[in-house]
Amino acid sequence: SRSDDFTVAMETVTAWAWGPLSFLAFLAFLRHHPARYVLQLIVSLGQLYGDVLYFATEARAGWAHSDPRPLYFWGYFVGLNGVWVLVPGLLLLDA
Repeated sequence: SRSDDFTVAMETVTAWAWGPLSFLAFLAFLRHHPARYVLQLIVSLGQLYGDVLYFATEARAGWAHSDPRPLYFWGYFVGLNGVWVLVPGLLLLDA
């Protein structure tokens, strides 16, 4: 079995860093603790960094892993993956 090193590395960071930090941010939010903003800032920046790497890696590969049909590319690839940019971006502004 062959795995993509980039995906494995990014998902390892997600599992061991962003996951637990997201949970702590959620608890801080529920308790109205001021640490919420710092945690939210860190997690949002981390997510946006991962998004930039994801899109840049795909662009560098010539969009080889994306269906070139316009509806699929713009609707699915850009639109749905764009949610992962929009939400952390809004949370970053809130932090």
